[in-house]
Amino acid sequence: MLVIPEDPTNNGYILKPLTKMVLAEAGRPSATVNVLTNPRLRGYDHAVRAIREELAVRYRHMDLWLFFPDADRAKADAMRDLEESLESEGITLLCCPAEPEVEIYATVAYRNELDIPWQEARRHGSFKEDVFPPLLEAHGDHRRPGGGRSQMTIASLASRQSFFSRCPEVANLRDRIKQWRQLQALQA
Repeated sequence: MLVIPEDPTNNGYILKPLTKMVLAEAGRPSATVNVLTNPRLRGYDHAVRAIREELAVRYRHMDLWLFFPDADRAKADAMRDLEESLESEGITLLCCPAEPEVEIYATVAYRNELDIPWQEARRHGSFKEDVFPPLLEAHGDHRRPGGGRSQMTIASLASRQSFFSRCPEVANLRDRIKQWRQLQALQA
């Protein structure tokens, strides 16, 4: 599986454990998860351009591509068009826009410490800059790669049912992966 973040610098530490859990829930617990680092993407536009123009050369062999953009720019029509564009090239891409940003997935376990209600946090226009840093400071570990984002994410994934109810776009992704697996089995 190829996981495509807008920027792997910190998002990869959140997306790798998240994707492993989602794949396990979708019936692929032993799937290899590769977070894209080459090319090193820098933002939504760069990621979309790379998906459309250059990744197929290096990563066509991957069974499934998962794109996790921040939801502010990743509108439903654009994501559907991107998926269909790659499907026409024989590549399965599933997009999962993070509401509002990927950092939300590392905070589910700490939602009671937010200064705002969870639903407001999920709509916050600058979640990564304003809401996430105090939680990272309190629960992360600056000595670890990614500042402890992986550990925060693992804690947030501990109660899968709670996680999926608070991040329904990830539950939807899990269901879409299950459907994809069923289609693969029928075609085999």
